[in-house]
Amino acid sequence: MIAMMNCTKCKTKAVLKLPRHNAAFCKECFNNFTHDQVGRAIRSEDMFRKDDRILVAVSGGKDSLALWDILLTLGYKADALYVNLGIAGYSDRSHENVRRYAETIASPRGATLHTHTVEQDAGAGIKELSLMVHRPTCSTCGMIKRYQFNRIAIEQDYDVMATGHNLDDEAARLLGNVLHWQDDYLAKQSPNLPASLEGFTKKVKPLYRLTERELAAYCVLNRIDYIVDECPMAQGARTLLYKEVLNRLETESPGTKQYFYWGFLEKQSQQASAGASMTEKDQARLHPCPTCGQPTTADICSYCKLIARAKTSIIR
Repeated sequence: MIAMMNCTKCKTKAVLKLPRHNAAFCKECFNNFTHDQVGRAIRSEDMFRKDDRILVAVSGGKDSLALWDILLTLGYKADALYVNLGIAGYSDRSHENVRRYAETIASPRGATLHTHTVEQDAGAGIKELSLMVHRPTCSTCGMIKRYQFNRIAIEQDYDVMATGHNLDDEAARLLGNVLHWQDDYLAKQSPNLPASLEGFTKKVKPLYRLTERELAAYCVLNRIDYIVDECPMAQGARTLLYKEVLNRLETESPGTKQYFYWGFLEKQSQQASAGASMTEKDQARLHPCPTCGQPTTADICSYCKLIARAKTSIIR
C-alpha cells in the first residue's frame, strides 16, 4: 500500500500510512493498532464486558465483518445477524460474503450467524416495499433493519447490539445533523445508546475511532472477503455527499474528521444531564405495539404498518 517507509513501532517495512496519526505500520502493528482502538472505544464508553452476549449487525461489507472479526479476536462472545433485503444481485453477493466468513472463521470460534429474509415477512424485497408504501428506499431499509436487529436481540437475550458504524459514518451523520440543526438527532448521536427504554436493546458502535480506509485495510491484510460496491439503493444519498466533503477536508488537513466528531462527543458528555431528561420524556410516550409487542409511540409501530400496507398491496 506504501513503499519505502518503515513501521513507526517496530521499524520493519510498513504496509500502511495513517496521516491523521502521523504514523505508518506493518501488518502486525497495524492489527495491534486496530484492536487497541476498538478496545479503547469499548472501555471509554463502557459498551460491554467479556461475559456479555453481543449481537453484531453484519451486512457483508468491510466495516461489519471487520467488527465481528475484531470482537472475536479480542475474546468477546459475539454472534451476528444478517438481514437479507432482497436487492437483486447485491443481496446474494453480500450474503455469500457473510456466510463464507461465518463458516470459515466465526463458527470455528464458537460464534453463530442468524439470518432474516425481508421477503419472508413482507412478500417483497426492499425496493418493491418502498414503492408500495411510497417511502424512500434508504428510509424503509433503515427502519426494517433497526426493527429486526432489536427484535432478534431481545428475543435471543443478547445484552448488547453492535453495529459497524465508523468514524466516517459518524462524522458525515454529524455534519448532516448540524447543517439542518436536527436537535433531537444530535442529542441521540452517540457511540453508546443504553437500553434505557424498556423493549429496546443497548446499541453500541465500537468502530467510531477507525476510518473506512483503515477498516478496508484491515480486511485486505487479514484476507476477509467483503462486498466492495456501495448498495445500489444508496445512489444519490446525502450521506455520500457529506462524506465526500469531509474527505476533501481530511486530505488538506489530516485529522479533521477525528477532531470534528470526537470534539462533539466531548461537548455532548458535558451535557449528559440534558440527554437524561430527553430519555425520560421518550419513556413516557412509549407503549407496546399491539401487533408485535415492540415499543412504539404510535398506535401501531412503523414496521407493522409497513408490513400491513405491503400485504394489502400484494393482494390487490
